[in-house]
Amino acid sequence: MKPEEREELARLLPSPGDPVLPSDRHDLLKDHMMQELTVDVTGPAAAQKPAFRRRFAMIALPLAAATAVTAVVIGTAGSDTPTTDQEAVDLLNRIATIAAAKKSVPVRDDQYVYIRTQGSMEMEDRGTQIFRRSNWTAVDGKRAGLARITVLSGPTLPGHRTPKGVPEDMTLSPDPNVTTYRELEALPTDPDRLLEKIYADTEGQGPTREGAALETIGDMLDDATLLPELDAALYRAAAKIPGVRVVENAEDFAGRPGIGLSFKERDDTDVWVFDKKSLNYLGSDEEALLAVGVVDKIGDTPKS
Repeated sequence: MKPEEREELARLLPSPGDPVLPSDRHDLLKDHMMQELTVDVTGPAAAQKPAFRRRFAMIALPLAAATAVTAVVIGTAGSDTPTTDQEAVDLLNRIATIAAAKKSVPVRDDQYVYIRTQGSMEMEDRGTQIFRRSNWTAVDGKRAGLARITVLSGPTLPGHRTPKGVPEDMTLSPDPNVTTYRELEALPTDPDRLLEKIYADTEGQGPTREGAALETIGDMLDDATLLPELDAALYRAAAKIPGVRVVENAEDFAGRPGIGLSFKERDDTDVWVFDKKSLNYLGSDEEALLAVGVVDKIGDTPKS
């Protein structure tokens, strides 16, 4: 990458001292921005642009929204030693049981995983951008995908002329650093083995190993919705990490109400949100999961 490109991307990042985005999430965002440049395949200017994908979920940037949660937290607040509320563990295990009972979706290598989200990005000195994003990523990770981003409010990226409310398409190039659907499918579904692997794969990342593991689990939840056994294992693995608490009244980033789970080991305000009746995963207070499915080609959306 050319030095001027790095400088341009760096200017889009919040400063490390920004109280909205903790330093480790700032570093993660910076790393991903530097690694993932895309080319506009539909717009008039074929300039390189950043595509924001998480390491595992392959869908979006780490989000720096203000908390959208009205929280009644159950647990011991302010304690230096993480404590886990049994109600929270029971809730995670109930969520896992429901997830495991769902029907798996047959998936071919030539298909695409479709994920639609709503989230935000804090742009230095320019305010907060609210956007919706649809991603099409190749199941086997060997073909280019597409990100279709619609800015709902706030600033656009420098050099982008697409008006607010109008979708802008960007290619998602195959990236060996991004876990594919097939690689997720191959992960162990025994919670103990899965957590052991996550700890090993994230060694040295984040301020604590538990925090790094939870970051990784959270990044996998959107895609794992399509893999019932893995989905269940992720929730059961999370239940083994100390410090889980129930958030009785939570909202995802799109404003949908639900019941939430937070973890003391997370150094930000991220809360996983679930529908109170079905216990289906809605996303988090930082990123709402609006749709997920498998489609035959880019541009298709899953049948409801």
